Amino acid sequence: METIFGNLQGLKSSQLKQLQRLYHQRIPGDRITTSEFSQRLAAISTEVNQPVCAYINRRGQVIRVGVGTPRQTQIPPLELPRYGAERLSGIRCIATHLKAEPPNEAALTAMALQRLDALVVLNITGTGFTRRGGGATGYVKEAYLAHLIPQESRTLITSPAAFKVEESQIQSPSWNISPPLGLDDLADQDLVDLVENLEAEFQREFVAQEVDSDHDRVLIVGLMTSEITPLQFQDTLVELARLVDTAGGNVLQTIQQKRSRIHPQTVVGEGKVQEIALTAQTLGVNLVVFNRDLSPSQVRNLEMQIGIRVVDRTEVILDIFAQRAQSRAGKLQVELAQLEYMQPRLAGRGRTMSRLGGGIGTRGPGETKLETERRAIGQRISRLQKEVDQLQAHRSRLRQRRQHEEVPSVALVGYTNAGKSTLLNALTNAEVYTADQLFATLDPTTRRLVIPHGEANKPQEILITDTVGFIHELPASLMDAFRATLEEVTEADALLHLVDLSHPAWLRHIRSVREILAQMPITPGPALVVFNKIDQADSETLALAREEFPLAVFISASQRLGLETLRHRLAQLIEYAVDCS
Repeated sequence: METIFGNLQGLKSSQLKQLQRLYHQRIPGDRITTSEFSQRLAAISTEVNQPVCAYINRRGQVIRVGVGTPRQTQIPPLELPRYGAERLSGIRCIATHLKAEPPNEAALTAMALQRLDALVVLNITGTGFTRRGGGATGYVKEAYLAHLIPQESRTLITSPAAFKVEESQIQSPSWNISPPLGLDDLADQDLVDLVENLEAEFQREFVAQEVDSDHDRVLIVGLMTSEITPLQFQDTLVELARLVDTAGGNVLQTIQQKRSRIHPQTVVGEGKVQEIALTAQTLGVNLVVFNRDLSPSQVRNLEMQIGIRVVDRTEVILDIFAQRAQSRAGKLQVELAQLEYMQPRLAGRGRTMSRLGGGIGTRGPGETKLETERRAIGQRISRLQKEVDQLQAHRSRLRQRRQHEEVPSVALVGYTNAGKSTLLNALTNAEVYTADQLFATLDPTTRRLVIPHGEANKPQEILITDTVGFIHELPASLMDAFRATLEEVTEADALLHLVDLSHPAWLRHIRSVREILAQMPITPGPALVVFNKIDQADSETLALAREEFPLAVFISASQRLGLETLRHRLAQLIEYAVDCS
């Protein structure tokens, strides 16, 4: 039996049968509608005294019938064809309206969300007239034809440097509404000509503004609650944009909402979800990234309503780690972190469960495992846990050998992109990969460094290790999976806490790193705060840092400023750490 959607309460069985018979109607492929079909739809709408919508594909087949407005009967995003921003959906809607007025914004928004070929609104009177043989026929007073038109311009942000979060300024989708038409004039409209011309314009605009097709087109969604200040909220959004850029995505726009508490089903409110879906359709977005962790049910609900892939901040970070992992140990730990994160998110994903198509959140050594049974994934996690334990034991033996040789060790820690690898290269002439990106290096690197020792400044050899960068609210799955790597921090005799002084949120970065260090099972050794990138910091920031941290060292690793002072302070730190131990 053909399904009728919408509000069916109070409908008689004869009226339901009339609605179901609409599925057997065929419209000529080159016509938007016919006078006969429009009159029949209006007759049913008059009899049930409610608006009625019929959705028709390009072959002229009625594929969906609903009782209600276009907004109330719209096709769920996941059931629509996925053609991309340069194409329409291949579906048109013929809708009745009980008042004599042009299409309202709710109907037009529904058209934009579904990227309909066209929307026809038939304004009917509530009286109708009787034909020979009986039967009411709704009188169509006038008709309106609406369709989308390309945007004149789109906001496109391709680099974090250009990213500035402001109040949400969502571009309204562009549409065209005809003057009132008679049914004969409406029936004369050529659907093929209309669609071909529209899609040609969409294609020209899409090609002119297209971002690299290998990169995700990303919409960021930020939710601000009372837990954080407006400044902290803006910092998190800027950082998320950098994470997306590092992962290989292009941020097209940011939508913000302030709520007293998180919506349990969709994080943001229902109206904001519609706004996100409309913006995603308008801009040709293929990925939505939220600034906070999402539960599996929230991801499912959002993807069903928005119609495209939804990920959270943790999944973006995991994707970056998957790209950065070079060594076997790094790949092993990333795979474990990905599987532990994804395991509870497999159930109920439906068609979106398949994540092998490429893009943020789909890469990594363990991606093919996401398609297997939950039991198989559990077994794989158990095997990986054992391998990480073996890795942990191996690194512990290496550290014991170094400790037996009585060579002091120092671990470089700090917020991601603070310049740890650059400093290691400057001090030891190592050739560790460096880049102005978050998590540019993932695998720890240990090098020997000679520093002055004692009053006679005798040369002393120490080991210095570049560790993985930290970040605010480092995902728990990464903390667990990278325990073998993070032990390089806890087992070191002392720490160099490197801080990017040129970053506006440098104080918050210090707090975040200290919070992560405090969560470690073994208390790390004494730490020396080292402010990096002083050549890029202003005088007020420098003065504040010197006042707040009088014992800190100030350097520029890239310009090799202050490195000799750092070596001497490092010698004092090692001497203090060894005496304490």
